Amino acid sequence: MSRVWDISQKLRPDLPVWPGDTAFSHERTWQMEEGSPVNVSAVTLSTHTGAHADAPLHYSPSAPDIAEVALAPYLGECLVVDARGSGSLIMPSDLPELGGVTRVLMRTFDAFPHDTWDEGTTAIAPETIDWLAAQGVKLVGLDGPSIDPQSSKDMLAHKTVLKHDLRILEGLVLDDVPPGQYELIALPLPIVGGDASPVRAILRELP
Repeated sequence: MSRVWDISQKLRPDLPVWPGDTAFSHERTWQMEEGSPVNVSAVTLSTHTGAHADAPLHYSPSAPDIAEVALAPYLGECLVVDARGSGSLIMPSDLPELGGVTRVLMRTFDAFPHDTWDEGTTAIAPETIDWLAAQGVKLVGLDGPSIDPQSSKDMLAHKTVLKHDLRILEGLVLDDVPPGQYELIALPLPIVGGDASPVRAILRELP
């Protein structure tokens, strides 16, 4: 059986979220202990909670929502790149030759900050998005919470993604994944009007 790496964050009440965004909460609405035949819960969360896929609607009001995007980019062969040491922005020179792979995931953390919010994350330079698109890349992902710097107001990396019609995964956990090629499976929920969706992202060892 092929080895599987779960690269999702576990959703829990103390999960760090983007400053000012909706905190994750989980509440039992029906409980067997109180006589219900089943347990049922309600959850409250941001669409950008944990590992998530941005929809084009996130950075353009006239672009498709997450329910409209095709699923093919989120499913298939990908390359995991160790981009630690890139500085504040990942540049094209920080990336290896892609060998025709159309999905690229970038590790930037030495250890993913599960319990604290890290303000100084590594982002992706817009020219790197241009370079990736020129190589035929259709999806880019990283372990940080955004492909743009947290202080960004112009969102240039997201706008460059929009220009090339790429898809984005953010908030992945890549600590235990050696650099190399894998099968990616990270499907978003079809949230009508959704600007993003949490994903259960996994990598599977290639045959």
